[in-house]
Amino acid sequence: MADLIARLAEVLPAGAVLTDPDLIDGHRHDEADLCDSGVPAVVVRPRTTAQVSDVLRIASELRVPVVPQGARTGLAGAANAVDGAIVLSTTAMTEIRTIDPVDRIAVVQPGVVNAVLATEVAKAGLRYPPDPGSWLTSTIGGNVATNAGGMCCVKYGVTTEYVLGLEVVLASGEVLRTGRRTAKGVAGYDLTSLFVGSEGTLGVITEVTLGLRPPAEQALTLVAVFGSVAAAGRAVAAIARRGLSPSLLELLDRTHLRAIEAYRPMGLRTDARALLLAAADTGSRAAADLAMIEEACRSAGAEEVFAATDAAEAAALLEARRLAHAAMERLAAETYPEGIGALIIDDVAVPRARLAELLEGVERIAERHGIPVGTIGHAGDGNMHPNIVVDRTDPACVDRGRVVFNEIMELGLSLGGTCTGEHGVGLLKREWLAREAGPVGMRVQRSIRDALDPLGILNPGKVL
Repeated sequence: MADLIARLAEVLPAGAVLTDPDLIDGHRHDEADLCDSGVPAVVVRPRTTAQVSDVLRIASELRVPVVPQGARTGLAGAANAVDGAIVLSTTAMTEIRTIDPVDRIAVVQPGVVNAVLATEVAKAGLRYPPDPGSWLTSTIGGNVATNAGGMCCVKYGVTTEYVLGLEVVLASGEVLRTGRRTAKGVAGYDLTSLFVGSEGTLGVITEVTLGLRPPAEQALTLVAVFGSVAAAGRAVAAIARRGLSPSLLELLDRTHLRAIEAYRPMGLRTDARALLLAAADTGSRAAADLAMIEEACRSAGAEEVFAATDAAEAAALLEARRLAHAAMERLAAETYPEGIGALIIDDVAVPRARLAELLEGVERIAERHGIPVGTIGHAGDGNMHPNIVVDRTDPACVDRGRVVFNEIMELGLSLGGTCTGEHGVGLLKREWLAREAGPVGMRVQRSIRDALDPLGILNPGKVL
């Protein structure tokens, strides 16, 4: 290890090689509860592609594992360290290199925070739509590595739809450029898409070329209140069936409504079994579009529908949705005051037509095992996040929580869904990826990984 650290210090600037035990401990894991993590040998914070290349070349020569990390906001353990690894943090790579309003692109380093990029492109009269729940702290590199989603995905899609090109450092230290800066381009295999969502297992992303969009038109927002989560699920199907395209369609169940209201009182309907938050950003057409969404909700059994009276109220509703994770963390702590409350956060997506079945099934699973589960998510995509509340100090409770997690996974796949809509596989869902992809799919994916990382040093133990 002394040789490793000395060699890294030779190629990196002062302050970029971290060996303090407290700093190393802070880089051991992301925000996924109950995923194992090791103790890295060193944390490095390069600033340039050349420095990342030097780190990977040294790691390959010494056969030391490398765990790439962004802001560590992930929820699947993909950024968790392994013993003796180099943790390669990209958080010092924060340059926004280009914002081009003619070609509508941005070229950025991976450490740029999502919200910072959104603010800067807005100054140029443009928009970067992907908005994961962690957008105030998560980085573009991490968003690309996990193919992050967000609340606007129902209309605007996930990260991969905006990634035009990448600069990636391979395990050998070689630098690969993929993709393009043009509006069109079909030359060769789509290597860009290969790296999007690869969770640091195929290379380290050092530059991203992103497509931008014009700003959205003025939006209007409504809230629909339901007596059951299944009715809310049926409303989502009804909205899709009518060909409507809301810019936002989020579901919060009673557990989340009560947790958010306790965390920050804002007058939410805590007696509702489920709430749909919908928006239409179609300017002069928004009122008519929202009226059709309201009609679909009422036809599915909404007990009450009301529109936000102004932009401030609409923003408050959106803020309530963004507070969900913090509110559920507090709920977990309060549920087990004598222990350590933790969340096992699921991320299952099903066809919209099967959403009501998923929601009903999650409720039955939670009741059968006596484990609190709150469900929230991007209903317009059929992408739900059941939050399983467990006591980390009680092995029996944790075991029941894992059973609940697995049964929800099983249910999702049985409904034609996927084991992860946006959080990624990481450590948490390796078994479920194997079941979903099947033996041929796994063999092909392993072959790709072996070809790009024959020594197996990049983020070992993750995804496959």
